[in-house]
Amino acid sequence: MSIKKQFMKAKPVCKVTFSIEAKDAKFAAVVGDFNNWDVNSGILSKLKNGTFKGLFEVPKDASYEFKYLVDGDYVNDPQADSYVYNDYAGSENSVVTV
Repeated sequence: MSIKKQFMKAKPVCKVTFSIEAKDAKFAAVVGDFNNWDVNSGILSKLKNGTFKGLFEVPKDASYEFKYLVDGDYVNDPQADSYVYNDYAGSENSVVTV
């Protein structure tokens, strides 16, 4: 799993690439504050090597809670910038800061 950030000079956004290795999975998405936890707007593409990957533009100077959804299971990113407890889910969410 990894998160890559590319800050844009001309716009107040950051291009964030989310990726997760899930060779045996059929479906993966990233859901979080930046897409209203909407699975359909966070669908990741599966690469030939079994990694799911997607690029999202998010407003910079903010932090966003997120999780990966892999074949129906929520997964945190071990390389997240931090983690925060979510009372609603009863578990921690990954956090990306841009």
